[in-house]
Amino acid sequence: MASKVKDTPILRGKDAERFNFKMREADKNTIPKKEYERMMNVFNSVRIVETP
Repeated sequence: MASKVKDTPILRGKDAERFNFKMREADKNTIPKKEYERMMNVFNSVRIVETP
C-alpha cells in the first residue's frame, strides 16, 4: 500500500529568496542548440504505448 504524500511546504523569508535565486540561475544555464536537437530527435523517435 502506498504511503501518503506530504503537502509541499510554503517557503518564506531567506528560504524563498534562495529558491528564487537558484531558479533564476538555472534558467540562465541553457544547453547548446545541437544537444537540444539531439535530445528532441530521440524523444520524437520513441513510440508511446498505452497499456489497457
